[in-house]
Amino acid sequence: MSHSPLAGCPDAVRAYLTLASGADRAAAVVCFADGAHVTDDGHDYRGTGEIGRWLDRVAGEYTYTTTPLSAHTGAGRTVVTCRVEGTFPGSPVDLDFRFGLDDAGRISRLKIGVHDVRAGLRVAVKPPGRREGSCSASTPGYSP
Repeated sequence: MSHSPLAGCPDAVRAYLTLASGADRAAAVVCFADGAHVTDDGHDYRGTGEIGRWLDRVAGEYTYTTTPLSAHTGAGRTVVTCRVEGTFPGSPVDLDFRFGLDDAGRISRLKIGVHDVRAGLRVAVKPPGRREGSCSASTPGYSP
């Protein structure tokens, strides 16, 4: 039996990565806080309206699959590295999806960028009483 890299990640992260490349992108938008901010391919998208249009645009321009390779959660952040393959220039590519969540567990920040294998990992320390996913590391230098 295989173990999904997303198993210990927050619900909103798992839902977004499952829904964003599917036919029901409107359901993926529900994973975001109203004032969420997404950075992808050098462009910023703010609020659920812009984020929904961004998801629709990407789905309309390209056909692609996203395969999670690893995930690390700690200190209110989650970094998921995925292999993205499809009909876009540079395919396939490994991308880091860097999530920040609000107090309600919705995505408040998402930065998508090329995976940096040299970045390394450091163990995250959880604040007392704060429940995090079961992943145990975070990428240094990331701030949601």
